[in-house]
Amino acid sequence: MFAKYSNNSLKFFCGVFVLCMSVLMVQIIQTRILSVVSLYYMAFFSISMAMLGLTGGALIVYFKLNHIDQKNVCAFLSRISTAFALCLAICFLLQLASPLPTIRWATFGIIWLKAILLLAAPFVVAGIAVSLALTRSSFPVGITYGVDLLGAAIGCLVTLAVLQWMDAASAMFIVAALAAAAGWFFASTNSEPVPDDSVFSSKVLGRPGVIAVALTVLACANSLVQLGLQPVAAKFGRIERLDAFDYVKWNSFSRIAVNRPYIEPPFLWGASSTLPASAVVEERGMNIDGFAGTTMPKYSSDPGAMDFLRYDITNLAYYARHAGRSAVIGVGSGRDVLSASLFGFRDITAVELNPVFVDLLTDPKKLRSYAGVADLPGVHFVVDDGRSWFARTKEKFDLIQMSMVDTFAATGVGAFSLSENGLYTVEGWSAFLNALSPDGLFTVSRWHSPTATVEIGRVVSLAAASLMTLGVENPRDHIYVAGVSNLATILISRRPFASSDLQKLDEASQTLQFDLIARPGQAVTDPLLADLLAARSLGDLNARAIHYFLDVSPPTDARPFFFNQLRLAHRGDMITMARALRSGQDALIGAGLVAVGNLIAMGTLFLIILLSAVVVVFVIVLPARSSVRQVDLRLALTGSAYFLLIGLGFMFIEIGLIQRISVFLGHPVYALSIGLFSIILSTGIGSLLSERFTPKRPIHFTIWLGALAAYLLSLPLWLPTVTHSWLETSTLFLRALASIVVIFPAGLLMGYGFPTGMRLTTAIDPKPTPWLWGVNGAAGVLAAGLAVACSIGFSVDATIRVGGICYIALLPFALLLWRLSASPRNVTTHMLKPATR
Repeated sequence: MFAKYSNNSLKFFCGVFVLCMSVLMVQIIQTRILSVVSLYYMAFFSISMAMLGLTGGALIVYFKLNHIDQKNVCAFLSRISTAFALCLAICFLLQLASPLPTIRWATFGIIWLKAILLLAAPFVVAGIAVSLALTRSSFPVGITYGVDLLGAAIGCLVTLAVLQWMDAASAMFIVAALAAAAGWFFASTNSEPVPDDSVFSSKVLGRPGVIAVALTVLACANSLVQLGLQPVAAKFGRIERLDAFDYVKWNSFSRIAVNRPYIEPPFLWGASSTLPASAVVEERGMNIDGFAGTTMPKYSSDPGAMDFLRYDITNLAYYARHAGRSAVIGVGSGRDVLSASLFGFRDITAVELNPVFVDLLTDPKKLRSYAGVADLPGVHFVVDDGRSWFARTKEKFDLIQMSMVDTFAATGVGAFSLSENGLYTVEGWSAFLNALSPDGLFTVSRWHSPTATVEIGRVVSLAAASLMTLGVENPRDHIYVAGVSNLATILISRRPFASSDLQKLDEASQTLQFDLIARPGQAVTDPLLADLLAARSLGDLNARAIHYFLDVSPPTDARPFFFNQLRLAHRGDMITMARALRSGQDALIGAGLVAVGNLIAMGTLFLIILLSAVVVVFVIVLPARSSVRQVDLRLALTGSAYFLLIGLGFMFIEIGLIQRISVFLGHPVYALSIGLFSIILSTGIGSLLSERFTPKRPIHFTIWLGALAAYLLSLPLWLPTVTHSWLETSTLFLRALASIVVIFPAGLLMGYGFPTGMRLTTAIDPKPTPWLWGVNGAAGVLAAGLAVACSIGFSVDATIRVGGICYIALLPFALLLWRLSASPRNVTTHMLKPATR
């Protein structure tokens, strides 16, 4: 590709490649860090801040850097790339020193405004560099743009590998080092020097190689020490103590921290009141992403040493099934595996998505001897997404256990977390039930309040819907529910419960003093559960669920937000919970422990959208406004509408597709990386193709936008058939490849939007270009949060459809721009009045 270019050209292209790769890596790594220090919607917030900064940087180039040309651009690129590296490192250090506590005060807005500025600032500098590389160099724009896209796309994939090698904080310094390395490549080219009076003439910026090495050394050193530079979680009023950890390990999924051991009464999720008061054990706390927790009891082979596990309601199913083959979804600290072995199973499959847990449990140098799980007879580990593995396996199990599988941070803001949500959908539970032997049991434990059965109500609804999809006419005969004050366990049988099983479960519940909530052949005392279990079809079930406060409808892959109980479409839910939280109505708050977190997350999401809008005005709208003051009114309005729609449509499609494939791929990090890779590459190719196959007649615009809208609006109709086909049981590589194939046509056609609009506009009048660029960037920034809210309130499919509708609405404005460009001489009236000073 570069054979005909000189060594000078290759260095320039290497600089562009590394620079753009580092920009995308920052976005993805920030999602990991922000998930630890705050809440789980940050994947989309990071994308939004990147768009804000890059758009602001492009406007600075247009308005302030006209003195940079082909002769000196590489020298400026070297120093600006180095400035990006330093800005990234400094802003990240300030971010580490600025926790994001959740507080219900106006100060919360200032905290997030500071976070927005710290996150967006490096992207502004990066936007300056990228814009200069694309618009001021002497190298072919097509090749430069292709290298830009290739670097960004590869960055999406490289991030996954980097996060396997080191913690996210150290990875951020590595990315800063890469940005400085890009500066070194640019400095190696032949270029006129930066003038001494330039803001970029600092001697520090003239040492990109030294800075790259220094940042690399910092990253490596930080990754090798236990108490180095690390983010501090401040969630729900609690700030973690980093010095309390014996072991910390990051990867692309999460951050796992292990506390020092302590001796106290055993931790049980739902303890029986009959647990002996004298019981004490040694155990370790394990922290996931700064807030979620589980405990690892120290294993002992002494008779009766582990019997405390018999008193946990999560293990109720073992009183009915304790022989044959068992499986555990979500191994974590290994407690459920210990329970399966304690009750008698000698063939135990432990399925865990996060390899860090498996490494802790199996490595003799870590916690193998402490946990004791890996040395139990018949235990074998599987590192995979539980849902896709059970959909793929041909094995059958007598008991499958999934107890409290979530990161509590996801529980509190579950609307925004898709890794656990994918386990709690009708399609997911159908896969688990299909993996049972004919008389097998599937057991799930979730939070519960005796005063209002909200979350366990949604579990029962999900169980009933899953059984209905398998052809069960009366789900009530297949469901058994028991609980304690804070937790409930549901048992689902493939066949109607046998009387012998019911007798064993009744005896265990009576002995352990568990509350019987629902049982075949017995009236259900809770009105909500009785109503849901009386449903005889999916339509009937959903019709009943809609009448209750908070969401108890069965989640599906199209709306996989199991942990989100507040319905945006039902303002009464939000208002009632907000009033209850303010007035301290314990009954409602206790019932909606998760809903309280949902309310905080929703409020934070809309606060971020509001603050982003304010920043957009000052960073994008006001600076770009001068370029549209003396432009034809028709062009200003039509162009603004055009670029507003493609900004909204593109972001709604991007967010919707990432959310849709997240459940399919098994983890949001995979979805983010593969999704961004596919969208960047496909839209880039579409943009390049638009140069050669430019729409020139109305029929061309109609075909382009008609094909795009048809594809997007049809996606929700046929995509579930694809994802639930044999591909669901295939390897991660094939599922990722299928996701790329699905995204590519949409990205290819969307890639036509921006360059086509710019060509039409500049053919009429190039003056409003910065304004239209700003409108597009502003729409993208705000649409990220709005798209997330749309998915939560309605469905992921609705988000994709909104994007498709935006492109339908684009057609008349595209045709108006074409008509104006076809007769530019007629565009002489309706001028906007000059601004008065």
